[in-house]
Amino acid sequence: MEIANDSFELLLNFPEDEKFGLTSQISRCSISIPSNIAEGSSRTEKSFAHYIDISLGSSFELETQLLIAIKRNDIKKEDIERIQDKLSEFQKMSFGFQKSL
Repeated sequence: MEIANDSFELLLNFPEDEKFGLTSQISRCSISIPSNIAEGSSRTEKSFAHYIDISLGSSFELETQLLIAIKRNDIKKEDIERIQDKLSEFQKMSFGFQKSL
């Protein structure tokens, strides 16, 4: 949820003309990360592993979208360092957890 919150804070600085483009994509996939974990937690272990996989996919999607935003000069690289660190930690922990299921 911290990644989603940090993403929303970052979006406050985006240009207004990106409101329905990249910002929409960033907000949706950042929300998807914890939402899929929450939904999968009520399922079987096999199904939970699938939801973690979806969540991981959303984390990589978010990473890509942030890099696109840098390339478009919507944000600066240093603006996303904290989110990138959290995404990397989330991905490592999720891969490990997924293997244990």
